[in-house]
Amino acid sequence: MTQAETAPVGTRTPGPARDRYLDLLRFFALFRVVVYHLFGWPWLTILFPSMGVMFALAGSLMARSLSRPAANVVKGRLRRLLPPLWLFSVVLLTLLLSAGWHPLRDPDVGGGWAGWARLADYFLPVGAPPYPEHLGSASGLLDDTWGEQAAGPLWYLRAYLWFVLLSPLLLRAFRRAPLPTVLAPLALTAVVGTGLVTIPGETGDAVTDFAVFGGCWILGFAHHEGVLARVPRYAAVSLSCLLMAAGLWWASGHPGPEGWDLNDIPLAQACWSFGAVVVLLQYSPSWRELPGRLRRWDRPITLANNRAVTIYLWHNMLIMATFPLLDAAYGLPFMQSDRAASLLDSTYGFWTFVAVWPLLAVAVVACGWVEDVAAGRRPRVWPDGARRGRSRRRAP
Repeated sequence: MTQAETAPVGTRTPGPARDRYLDLLRFFALFRVVVYHLFGWPWLTILFPSMGVMFALAGSLMARSLSRPAANVVKGRLRRLLPPLWLFSVVLLTLLLSAGWHPLRDPDVGGGWAGWARLADYFLPVGAPPYPEHLGSASGLLDDTWGEQAAGPLWYLRAYLWFVLLSPLLLRAFRRAPLPTVLAPLALTAVVGTGLVTIPGETGDAVTDFAVFGGCWILGFAHHEGVLARVPRYAAVSLSCLLMAAGLWWASGHPGPEGWDLNDIPLAQACWSFGAVVVLLQYSPSWRELPGRLRRWDRPITLANNRAVTIYLWHNMLIMATFPLLDAAYGLPFMQSDRAASLLDSTYGFWTFVAVWPLLAVAVVACGWVEDVAAGRRPRVWPDGARRGRSRRRAP
């Protein structure tokens, strides 16, 4: 996931203007991720393939940046990514250790000093960071899987890091052989994502993630290089729809634990995400400004893009924080009747949806400034593109 690479709307900086259509896609992707982790509805993975879209947008920006020396680009990406991760990791590890987790004694993470060594993945995510599958009591303030839930989204940063490191080679391969390079991850998914070949452990997870979303990342290259735009739209859309249909057909015969949740069905996820990304990028209008009624959403879209890493990192932990807050509401004086308690029971999901956004706003204010520092910008509290504290000169 990339951070905003230019200043907010309304400021003058050198460099290319933002593509507001791509900003809109990232906004939808982040919103869908939050809603999915809040409610767990499997059909959301079909409605909008957020992870594939985010990898494609990141790949497009990476291809644009690689017009500069590759080593400098990779270093810059790591500098932008790691400080927000460090802040999140310090907070999460403090909570885990304070709650009684002991990596030295946890056999699920290797035990002994290997458990401590693996904590390095919280700060440089070349591998999956360890966490306790169960911590505390299932009847406690938080569900006993809260550690797993909080650390779960970190898989994306591991995959993103490896895509960044491999991008110079991938872009070179794409420029020499576009079609084989963009299709190679789908072929790899057909091998490792179907059980044909099984790679155990953390290595298998990393290879599967690379295979499933590698095509979307390279489609980002195709978008930036103009290769995708040269494909006739009718051909691109028709073939994409066939690929998406094949993905759904595979999902129908190989459902995961949650049925049609594509996150549990690698080949279906790869096909559906790839096809959807092709369609979305084929119709990319390259807006300098949001058109028509979308303009009223300019500020939240700008904010989400400027704080994408913060929102992604903290949203799962904050979703869990909504539950004890709502549970405390049952103790309020006006909630003591059976009717009031029943009403809250029936609308509990709605109120968790309402409560998570103020908590995310607090995280943006409290932690989002790290994204600015990491990018070498002046820290901003609420970077939604609005001008504040600027007096206008009156005409003489």
